[in-house]
Amino acid sequence: MRMPNYTYESRAQSRFAGLVAGVDEAGRGPLAGPVVASAVIFERNRVPKGLDDSKKLSAAVREKLYGLIIENAVAVGVGEASVDEIDILNIRQATHLAMARAVGALDPAPVFALVDGNDAPALPCPCETIIGGDGRSVSIAAASIIAKVTRDRLMAALHETHPLYGWANNKGYGTEEHLLALKRFGATPHHRRSFAPIHNILCGGNPVDSSASL
Repeated sequence: MRMPNYTYESRAQSRFAGLVAGVDEAGRGPLAGPVVASAVIFERNRVPKGLDDSKKLSAAVREKLYGLIIENAVAVGVGEASVDEIDILNIRQATHLAMARAVGALDPAPVFALVDGNDAPALPCPCETIIGGDGRSVSIAAASIIAKVTRDRLMAALHETHPLYGWANNKGYGTEEHLLALKRFGATPHHRRSFAPIHNILCGGNPVDSSASL
Protein backbone atom coordinates (compact mmCIF):
# COMPACT_ATOMS: atom_id res chain seq x y z
CA MET A 1 0.00 0.00 0.00
CA ARG A 2 1.35 3.38 -1.01
CA MET A 3 2.21 5.75 1.84
CA PRO A 4 2.55 9.54 1.75
CA ASN A 5 5.87 10.71 0.33
CA TYR A 6 7.86 13.84 -0.49
CA THR A 7 6.97 13.99 -4.22
CA TYR A 8 4.57 16.94 -4.00
CA GLU A 9 6.98 18.91 -1.85
CA SER A 10 9.80 18.29 -4.35
CA ARG A 11 7.65 19.40 -7.26
CA ALA A 12 6.69 22.60 -5.47
CA GLN A 13 10.30 23.30 -4.54
CA SER A 14 11.28 23.01 -8.22
CA ARG A 15 8.83 25.85 -8.98
CA PHE A 16 9.27 27.99 -5.88
CA ALA A 17 12.59 28.65 -4.20
CA GLY A 18 11.98 28.20 -0.50
CA LEU A 19 10.09 26.21 2.13
CA VAL A 20 6.91 24.28 1.34
CA ALA A 21 4.25 23.60 3.98
CA GLY A 22 1.51 20.99 4.17
CA VAL A 23 -1.85 22.10 5.58
CA ASP A 24 -4.83 20.16 6.92
CA GLU A 25 -7.66 20.52 9.42
CA ALA A 26 -9.59 18.54 12.00
CA GLY A 27 -13.12 19.09 13.23
CA ARG A 28 -15.27 20.31 10.34
CA GLY A 29 -18.12 17.95 11.19
CA PRO A 30 -18.57 17.91 14.99
CA LEU A 31 -21.44 19.60 16.78
CA ALA A 32 -19.17 21.09 19.45
CA GLY A 33 -15.73 22.62 19.74
CA PRO A 34 -13.55 24.66 17.39
CA VAL A 35 -12.14 23.65 14.03
CA VAL A 36 -8.36 23.23 14.24
CA ALA A 37 -5.83 23.44 11.40
CA SER A 38 -2.13 22.76 11.25
CA ALA A 39 0.71 23.54 8.86
CA VAL A 40 3.99 21.60 8.82
CA ILE A 41 7.28 22.12 7.00
CA PHE A 42 9.81 19.29 6.57
CA GLU A 43 13.22 18.95 5.07
CA ARG A 44 13.41 15.79 2.96
CA ASN A 45 15.98 14.11 5.24
CA ARG A 46 14.06 14.80 8.47
CA VAL A 47 10.69 13.21 7.71
CA PRO A 48 9.58 10.72 10.41
CA LYS A 49 8.59 7.25 9.25
CA GLY A 50 4.99 6.07 9.47
CA LEU A 51 3.20 9.31 8.58
CA ASP A 52 -0.26 8.82 7.12
CA ASP A 53 -3.77 10.24 7.09
CA SER A 54 -4.60 10.71 10.78
CA LYS A 55 -7.93 8.92 10.33
CA LYS A 56 -6.07 5.71 9.44
CA LEU A 57 -3.99 5.77 12.63
CA SER A 58 -4.82 4.76 16.19
CA ALA A 59 -4.81 7.40 18.92
CA ALA A 60 -1.64 5.90 20.38
CA VAL A 61 0.19 6.02 17.05
CA ARG A 62 -0.98 9.59 16.44
CA GLU A 63 0.38 10.64 19.82
CA LYS A 64 3.75 9.04 19.09
CA LEU A 65 3.97 10.64 15.66
CA TYR A 66 2.93 14.00 17.10
CA GLY A 67 6.10 14.06 19.18
CA LEU A 68 8.26 12.97 16.24
CA ILE A 69 6.78 15.67 14.01
CA ILE A 70 7.42 18.39 16.60
CA GLU A 71 10.97 17.11 17.04
CA ASN A 72 11.88 16.84 13.35
CA ALA A 73 9.91 19.51 11.50
CA VAL A 74 11.44 22.78 10.36
CA ALA A 75 8.30 24.46 11.67
CA VAL A 76 4.82 23.56 12.94
CA GLY A 77 1.92 26.00 13.06
CA VAL A 78 -1.53 25.56 14.59
CA GLY A 79 -4.59 27.73 14.08
CA GLU A 80 -8.14 27.56 15.41
CA ALA A 81 -11.48 29.06 14.53
CA SER A 82 -13.83 29.29 17.49
CA VAL A 83 -17.42 28.13 17.76
CA ASP A 84 -18.55 31.77 17.51
CA GLU A 85 -16.51 32.23 14.33
CA ILE A 86 -18.00 29.04 12.88
CA ASP A 87 -21.51 30.30 13.61
CA ILE A 88 -20.83 33.77 12.20
CA LEU A 89 -18.82 32.83 9.12
CA ASN A 90 -20.01 29.23 8.37
CA ILE A 91 -17.85 26.15 8.73
CA ARG A 92 -16.16 26.48 5.33
CA GLN A 93 -14.96 30.03 5.91
CA ALA A 94 -14.00 29.24 9.51
CA THR A 95 -11.91 26.31 8.30
CA HIS A 96 -10.14 28.58 5.82
CA LEU A 97 -9.52 31.07 8.63
CA ALA A 98 -7.99 28.37 10.84
CA MET A 99 -5.74 27.27 7.97
CA ALA A 100 -4.58 30.83 7.33
CA ARG A 101 -3.79 31.20 11.03
CA ALA A 102 -1.83 27.94 11.02
CA VAL A 103 0.29 29.01 8.04
CA GLY A 104 0.75 32.46 9.57
CA ALA A 105 2.10 30.86 12.73
CA LEU A 106 4.97 29.14 10.87
CA ASP A 107 8.45 30.47 11.56
CA PRO A 108 10.21 30.43 9.18
CA ALA A 109 7.42 31.20 6.73
CA PRO A 110 6.79 29.04 3.65
CA VAL A 111 6.76 30.32 0.08
CA PHE A 112 4.17 27.73 -0.96
CA ALA A 113 1.60 25.45 0.67
CA LEU A 114 0.03 22.10 -0.18
CA VAL A 115 -3.53 21.92 1.14
CA ASP A 116 -5.66 18.82 1.64
CA GLY A 117 -8.90 18.80 -0.34
CA ASN A 118 -10.15 20.74 -3.36
CA ASP A 119 -11.11 24.07 -1.79
CA ALA A 120 -8.22 26.55 -1.76
CA PRO A 121 -8.17 28.93 1.23
CA ALA A 122 -6.71 32.43 1.16
CA LEU A 123 -3.30 31.88 2.73
CA PRO A 124 -0.28 34.16 3.31
CA CYS A 125 1.40 32.31 0.40
CA PRO A 126 0.30 30.65 -2.86
CA CYS A 127 -1.10 27.14 -2.50
CA GLU A 128 -2.15 24.00 -4.34
CA THR A 129 -5.01 21.74 -3.26
CA ILE A 130 -4.60 17.96 -3.35
CA ILE A 131 -7.62 15.68 -3.02
CA GLY A 132 -6.69 12.98 -0.52
CA GLY A 133 -3.52 14.89 0.21
CA ASP A 134 -3.21 13.52 3.74
CA GLY A 135 -2.58 10.10 2.18
CA ARG A 136 -0.21 11.40 -0.52
CA SER A 137 1.99 14.17 0.91
CA VAL A 138 4.08 13.69 4.06
CA SER A 139 3.73 17.30 5.15
CA ILE A 140 -0.07 17.23 4.76
CA ALA A 141 -0.19 13.89 6.60
CA ALA A 142 1.83 15.44 9.42
CA ALA A 143 -0.48 18.45 9.50
CA SER A 144 -3.49 16.14 9.75
CA ILE A 145 -1.92 14.40 12.75
CA ILE A 146 -1.00 17.64 14.53
CA ALA A 147 -4.48 19.08 13.96
CA LYS A 148 -6.23 15.88 15.10
CA VAL A 149 -4.16 15.40 18.25
CA THR A 150 -4.43 19.08 19.17
CA ARG A 151 -8.21 19.06 18.79
CA ASP A 152 -8.67 15.74 20.58
CA ARG A 153 -6.69 17.06 23.55
CA LEU A 154 -8.81 20.21 23.57
CA MET A 155 -12.06 18.23 23.56
CA ALA A 156 -10.77 15.99 26.37
CA ALA A 157 -10.07 19.14 28.40
CA LEU A 158 -13.57 20.49 27.68
CA HIS A 159 -14.98 17.13 28.79
CA GLU A 160 -13.64 17.83 32.29
CA THR A 161 -15.98 20.82 32.63
CA HIS A 162 -18.86 19.33 30.58
CA PRO A 163 -18.72 15.57 31.29
CA LEU A 164 -22.34 14.83 30.36
CA TYR A 165 -21.75 14.91 26.59
CA GLY A 166 -18.98 12.32 26.30
CA TRP A 167 -16.54 14.60 24.49
CA ALA A 168 -13.52 12.66 25.74
CA ASN A 169 -14.75 9.80 23.54
CA ASN A 170 -16.85 11.35 20.75
CA LYS A 171 -14.77 14.54 20.39
CA GLY A 172 -17.94 16.54 19.79
CA TYR A 173 -19.28 14.45 16.91
CA GLY A 174 -22.97 13.66 16.71
CA THR A 175 -22.90 10.19 18.26
CA GLU A 176 -25.98 8.67 19.86
CA GLU A 177 -24.51 9.41 23.29
CA HIS A 178 -23.95 13.06 22.39
CA LEU A 179 -27.39 13.53 20.80
CA LEU A 180 -29.15 11.97 23.79
CA ALA A 181 -27.26 14.30 26.14
CA LEU A 182 -28.22 17.28 23.99
CA LYS A 183 -31.87 16.26 24.16
CA ARG A 184 -31.71 15.83 27.93
CA PHE A 185 -29.43 18.68 29.03
CA GLY A 186 -29.51 21.19 26.17
CA ALA A 187 -26.65 22.99 24.48
CA THR A 188 -23.50 24.43 26.04
CA PRO A 189 -21.55 27.52 24.93
CA HIS A 190 -19.21 25.12 23.11
CA HIS A 191 -21.93 23.84 20.78
CA ARG A 192 -22.21 25.15 17.21
CA ARG A 193 -25.56 26.88 17.14
CA SER A 194 -25.59 27.16 13.33
CA PHE A 195 -25.55 23.36 13.01
CA ALA A 196 -28.97 21.75 12.56
CA PRO A 197 -29.10 19.53 15.70
CA ILE A 198 -28.16 22.44 17.98
CA HIS A 199 -30.51 24.84 16.20
CA ASN A 200 -33.34 22.35 16.66
CA ILE A 201 -32.60 22.05 20.38
CA LEU A 202 -32.63 25.82 20.85
CA CYS A 203 -35.88 26.07 18.89
CA GLY A 204 -37.54 23.47 21.09
CA GLY A 205 -37.29 20.52 18.73
CA ASN A 206 -35.35 17.29 18.87
CA PRO A 207 -31.78 16.87 17.65
CA VAL A 208 -31.26 15.05 14.40
CA ASP A 209 -28.27 12.93 13.47
CA SER A 210 -26.70 15.48 11.17
CA SER A 211 -23.72 17.83 11.35
CA ALA A 212 -24.82 20.00 8.44
CA SER A 213 -24.97 23.70 9.12
CA LEU A 214 -28.01 25.73 8.19
